[in-house]
Amino acid sequence: MSLPKRLFDGYANFRKGRYASESERYRKLGEGQQKPKIMMIACCDSRAAPETIFDAGPGEMFVVRNVANLVPPYTPDGGHHATSAALEFAVLSLAVEHIVVMGHGRCGGIRAAVGDGSPLSHTDFIGSWMRPIKDVARAVHPGDNAALHERLIERASIEHSIANLRTFPWIRMKETRKELTLHGSWFDVSMGELHAYDQTEATWQLIEV
Repeated sequence: MSLPKRLFDGYANFRKGRYASESERYRKLGEGQQKPKIMMIACCDSRAAPETIFDAGPGEMFVVRNVANLVPPYTPDGGHHATSAALEFAVLSLAVEHIVVMGHGRCGGIRAAVGDGSPLSHTDFIGSWMRPIKDVARAVHPGDNAALHERLIERASIEHSIANLRTFPWIRMKETRKELTLHGSWFDVSMGELHAYDQTEATWQLIEV
């Protein structure tokens, strides 16, 4: 077997379950093109999968996951920019109508970046990727509650990523034309609760369902 047993078993369940019940949908998706209206920029943390949280079916969301759900600023310098390339494809080719930056509680990347003793400065990639979060963290008042402080940094990082989205000229243009809307959300893994960022009021609100 060329795959781990967990994946083999999961695939078998998929074939017998979801695919069997939605085979016509998969057939149409395979014959046509994807047309998602929503792009999700989420963390690659295994506990916070946006397709699961939002109960999304195949073809519904264009999902990009990276360490700590970061959006870098617009930097067309010829380097390798995976998240920026995905943004470009989603906005200019797929014409998504919404971009959602979704963070989550107890984010390991952010915890490491703001000083839990992890030697990120000596890594090949993660240290430089997470470095901007140190500047974000400095603007957040530490207070006396470590868990609250961490949550505030996680949310401030989302706000920072939304600001970075607006450095992309084609995102800014489409937002001005009201063809694209930017959103921020934060998921509490333990409680299964989602909070959304109100950009007008600059506040976070629990989504009640």
